[in-house]
Amino acid sequence: MLRIAVVTNEPPPYRVPIFNRIAKMTGVRFQVIFCCRREPNRFWNLPPMEFDHVFLRERITTVKGRYIHNNPDVISAIKRFSPDVLVTDGFNPTYLYAFAYAWLKGIVHIPMTDGTFDSERSLSWIHRAIRRFIYARSANFISASDGGRQLYTSYGIPADRCFKSCLCIDNSAFTPSSADQEKPYDFIFCGRIEQVKNPLFALQVAEAVAERLKRKTRLLYVGSGSEEEAVRAAAAELSNVEVDFHGFATQQELPALYRSAKIFLFPTLWDPWGVVANEACAAGLPVIVTPFAGAAGELVQDGKNGYVCEAELNQWTEHAVRLLSDPLLYRQFSERSLAIVSHYTFDQAANGLVNACRAALPASFPGESRVKSQL
Repeated sequence: MLRIAVVTNEPPPYRVPIFNRIAKMTGVRFQVIFCCRREPNRFWNLPPMEFDHVFLRERITTVKGRYIHNNPDVISAIKRFSPDVLVTDGFNPTYLYAFAYAWLKGIVHIPMTDGTFDSERSLSWIHRAIRRFIYARSANFISASDGGRQLYTSYGIPADRCFKSCLCIDNSAFTPSSADQEKPYDFIFCGRIEQVKNPLFALQVAEAVAERLKRKTRLLYVGSGSEEEAVRAAAAELSNVEVDFHGFATQQELPALYRSAKIFLFPTLWDPWGVVANEACAAGLPVIVTPFAGAAGELVQDGKNGYVCEAELNQWTEHAVRLLSDPLLYRQFSERSLAIVSHYTFDQAANGLVNACRAALPASFPGESRVKSQL
């Protein structure tokens, strides 16, 4: 029986179904150790958690808008479960405690990341040094994307020790039907309405497209955040864009909201992946995205099911006008979105994580020597 423990921040809805599948696998004993029940800026509705899990005593510090977890009791939780393989998906103090315990006790350690080579370009030397130390003492490596594999190989990790556990959603829940012909909105923006998500740029695109098409455009915002009032004020000044604000949406509401729009605007300034792109593609939407999302170039492929370009207004306007003016092109992009996202599934993600753990055993792991020379 392979005993796998995963240490992670909180239970996100797109990971819970993956964990549920792992828990049902033959020959696997599985537990997830959560730092907290929910981080303060999350408003997720969670599916049932049908896997063994524990919540640590919450100790969260906010630093520059990010939540730092510091849970020393992670060590006692790991000790009680006694895993063969420990997977950690970050470098907060809690993860460092977990790694240190695993290293000292001879437990196989595997890092997991949603990040990419591009999303970690600005890391300080000390952050890189910590990663080098941990990676040199880890068995295999799990990433959510090809960009994550590129990140690992940049540290000298051999490609055959990198496994993929993709970020994904329930694609079938978003699949459009013949009843979805009516799309009242030209655009949808879905996500936290925060500066890093660049929500005002979506409004500028809708305005510029309206000027080009000589008609009103309609834009739907789904989500909430500190920039909402600023976006509302800017929208109120426009006469050629009709803007609706749905606010926070439950997982059950999201499919219909995506299917009510023609194009998904994803002008993020930084996003390790962007599960909203999965949701949009599964609903059959073309996606226009900046290169700062991990999904760009992988799930969203430039000129195939969307466009990947810097947040430059003229480019985004040109792409949006073309999609809204060419029904054949729009249909081709829509069909490709559905085809590409079909490969991003819970089963694929669950198998990727477990395969990384199985591949690390049963051969005894010689610890530091395996990749130190390459780091």
